Amino acid sequence: MQQFVVVRHGQSQFNAENRFTGWIDSPLTVAGVEEAHRAGRILTTSGFRFDRIYSSVLVRCTESARIIREELGETELPIIASWRLNERHYGALQGLDKAETASRFGERQVSLWRRSYDVRPPESDPQDSRDVENDPRYAGLPKGSVPLTESLADTVQRVLPYWNAEILPAIRAGHSVLLVAHGNSIRALIKYLDDMSDAAIVEVNIPTGIPQVYELDDEMRPLRHYYLTGAD
Repeated sequence: MQQFVVVRHGQSQFNAENRFTGWIDSPLTVAGVEEAHRAGRILTTSGFRFDRIYSSVLVRCTESARIIREELGETELPIIASWRLNERHYGALQGLDKAETASRFGERQVSLWRRSYDVRPPESDPQDSRDVENDPRYAGLPKGSVPLTESLADTVQRVLPYWNAEILPAIRAGHSVLLVAHGNSIRALIKYLDDMSDAAIVEVNIPTGIPQVYELDDEMRPLRHYYLTGAD
């Protein structure tokens, strides 16, 4: 049996403000920092040790990963960050208040943008794409590949190549892997691992800061998965 652990980052400022975040860098709140510390303490008391930590490049993820690493006492362990693990890109909705957006466009339309599997929100300004391309964190992206919007289906197509090329081989080779990611990039992976339908995956919610353990058989198929919610 092989296993890996996945954690959604701690609460971000935009989470607290009920805003669409996507690829915008929103820092952790005080509560989010504590969630990351608690995740690290739970993993430590549960006996987990890691030799690979994967993260998105967004600060709420990398900071959560650093805090968890600190709690584990593995401060020298590098954090391998990839844009492919970023949150779903919410296009022109990024930064907007969710309640105000629903008032403007209607609850039904916003629900479709948020919770459908393959409907994309309106595209963001292409200038925003150029800003991202000039960010050193995205230096390795092929030109023109920065999205202007994404559905969950698009996120699946972005996450799976990285899973298959980088993370899965590490697990298969016996490495102990921690993955710190986002609600939608984690859902993208869960859909694939658990062979969930398009309708079923949109009903799945990933809590912030709670480690989830996946146990895999020799063929790298899930045997079971469960959350670690131990007391401090």
